[in-house]
This record gives sequence, structure tokens and C-alpha cells, in this order.
Amino acid sequence: MTPLFETERLIIRTWIPESDAEQAFKIYNDPEVTYFLGNGARVPTIKLQHQRLIENIERSRRRNNGTGSWAIVDKQTTTIVGTILLKELPDQDGLPTHDYEVGWHLRRASWGKGYATEAGQGMLKYGFNILNLPVIYAVVKPENHASIRVTQRLNMKPMGQTKNYYGIELLLFQLHAPGEKSGERGAASREQGAGGRER
Repeated sequence: MTPLFETERLIIRTWIPESDAEQAFKIYNDPEVTYFLGNGARVPTIKLQHQRLIENIERSRRRNNGTGSWAIVDKQTTTIVGTILLKELPDQDGLPTHDYEVGWHLRRASWGKGYATEAGQGMLKYGFNILNLPVIYAVVKPENHASIRVTQRLNMKPMGQTKNYYGIELLLFQLHAPGEKSGERGAASREQGAGGRER
């Protein structure tokens, strides 16, 4: 399978439900991993995890816009250390917003090794250079200090709190594509409150 991209230590590739379900289950059955992911994120069985991987792949195929979620694989050990995603943010009612977020979920054994930052840097390049997104966001629960530190290492700009996505209070971060000015393509109107998305 051709990877989406590689970094110095990592391979970012599509999930393979048949062979990856057990490793994904170890990530998403861990309550410490799913603590910040909201209700229903924890997966109780390998069979259900297998089904969720299939459903995620199908959703990406239907969208057919280059977005989705991918496995983060350690080159040296071939272990799946987590998930990296780039997808459209939902509003309070779950409807698309045309705003795209980068996000990451790592297994506990891989915390603190810089994998989220390394995969995030690669995903931002993919979003800007391949998908031609003008701006990419990250949304983080205020108490998730580890993910806030990742956004800082990714040079994402803090935009304050928002209730515009997922129906909950989140911290919003953004990064513009190289050469994109923050006032272009709707960012200025966002700051002025047009569309009601930014607070």
C-alpha cells in the first residue's frame, strides 16, 4: 500500500481493517487515550473497532476530497502509534462548516516522543500543498495541555475559545498556508463575526 506520506520516523498510510483492528483497539479501548475525545470514542471490542475502521474508510471514499484519518506507523518497529486526521469540522448540529482541522490520537506508550508534532507537520504540508487549503485549524479541549503544546510546536496561532464546533467549548488554533495572508479568503470576515462561527 502506497503511504500518503512519510516523515523522518513515520509512515502515514490508510488503515487496513483486517490487519490493523487489533492495534487500533489497543489505542481506542484505553480510557486515558479517549478521555478528551468525547462520548462514544472508546471502543469495547476488536470486532467493533474493525467495523469503525471500515466505516471511516468508506466515509473518506464518499467525500473523495483527500481528507480523512490515517494510521501513524513507526518505521523502525512497524507499530501503529496513533491516528492523524485532516477533515472538515462539524458545527454544533454536526453539519459541515468548510473549515478543516488537523488532529491526532496517540497510544499511551507513544506519548511524549514527538510523534504528534512530526505527523502534524506532515499533515499540514499535505493540506496546504496537495489539497490547497488556505487555512487549517485545530480544536482542543481547554484541559488537554499536551495537545495545546503540540499546536504550539506546529506554530498554530491561538484564536481563543469557540463553541462553533462539535457543540462544546473548545480552544481554537489556526495556521495559514505559506503565502496566505490572514485577511484573505474569509479570515477577515471570520474575525468580524460573519457567519457566526468565531467568537
